[in-house]
Amino acid sequence: MRRIWRGLKLGMKSLLLHKLRSGLTVLGIVFGVAAVISMLAIAEGSSRDAQERIRALGATNIIVRSVKPSDEAQATGGRPSRILNYGIKYDDFDRIMATVPTIRKALPIREIRKQVRRLQYYLDGRVVGTTQDYAEFNMLQIERGRFLTAADNEKYQNYAVLASTTAKTLFPYEDPIGESVKLGSDYYTVVGVTKERESSAGVGGSLAAQDFNKDVYIPLNTCRVRFGEKIINNRSGSMEAEETQLSQVTLQVGAIDQVQPTVPIIKAAYERFHPKKDVEMTVPYDLLLEAQRAARQFSIILGTIAAISLLVGGIGIMNIMLATVTERTREIGIRRALGAKRKDITQQFLIETVVLSGVGGLLGVSMGIAIPRLIVYFIPDQKAFVTGMSVLLAFGISVAVGILFGLYPARRAAMMDPIEALRHE
Repeated sequence: MRRIWRGLKLGMKSLLLHKLRSGLTVLGIVFGVAAVISMLAIAEGSSRDAQERIRALGATNIIVRSVKPSDEAQATGGRPSRILNYGIKYDDFDRIMATVPTIRKALPIREIRKQVRRLQYYLDGRVVGTTQDYAEFNMLQIERGRFLTAADNEKYQNYAVLASTTAKTLFPYEDPIGESVKLGSDYYTVVGVTKERESSAGVGGSLAAQDFNKDVYIPLNTCRVRFGEKIINNRSGSMEAEETQLSQVTLQVGAIDQVQPTVPIIKAAYERFHPKKDVEMTVPYDLLLEAQRAARQFSIILGTIAAISLLVGGIGIMNIMLATVTERTREIGIRRALGAKRKDITQQFLIETVVLSGVGGLLGVSMGIAIPRLIVYFIPDQKAFVTGMSVLLAFGISVAVGILFGLYPARRAAMMDPIEALRHE
């Protein structure tokens, strides 16, 4: 132990004799370690963000959604009609519930784009006809009042729950609970307000991004009676009519291992009734697995690129140590003449390379932790998460690089002939 401590002091003294050279050598390791940690942090942050958004859809959920068929599908779907009829029917919903035993809960949804009004205030938002389970499925929290109940749906009540932005826009100064808002030609009593929620990003191209803060939630039966199934849009002087019964049905099974066996049964229950391909299925669990695979590949690619920086730093260490061995040939000869063994010389030079790589590794770790924070500060949408494993991995590799690339110069110094070394000028 005393010998190692003495070698460490000699090594530090030798490195400090050439501060600039040692500092430049250390920089290669610093940037390499910082690059490894930063890139892995960005990869981990992006992965966690994507997986969190997918988990928000529910790992045990299966989402069946109405999609507007393409022009080609419409043309081959039968006789032409002025009304475009597409999407999930109530018959499809009843058939799925009757034939799929693994379904624990089901959430039917009807979405309509409508202007919500109150006095001089208005908002172009999304009216969602749904049931009492919507808040649980979509992790909505109530700020004031309550959410819809089964009784509201059964009694066709004209009740509405406002999302946070909708409530603030229509009621900038008043408490909305008990007040009325106008949807279409009818008035709805506000019974609740939801807390603000982060908008969901589109998932895999299958689900569009949703801003939950501009919604109005009303009972599904009320929505069906008040708005009907036909929506007429006037665009650029032309009139388009669409007929849709349900916009989406979210089906929840009892356990994750039931998801895969349930998917083909659900598909069989509706697919033959929709030759126009106007219904599509999204399985969040499959998306989650795909996101995890993509994250692993992304981490490997970024880690490999960053590891190259460490490799370059290691080559720099070897280059400097080889030059140092040449400069200190007489010193090596004197130490050998005074009784130092080859292993002592090897140990001495290895200590110096480990000090270089260790100091570089520590500085690189500090920089690698700081850089992701700066990225998140200046680019709030970018997620970054530094894991303990990435820090240990980067620092461990930096020390290993120092040992690996310092071994050859150290052995070369140890193998010198003492007499020839003493003759060196």
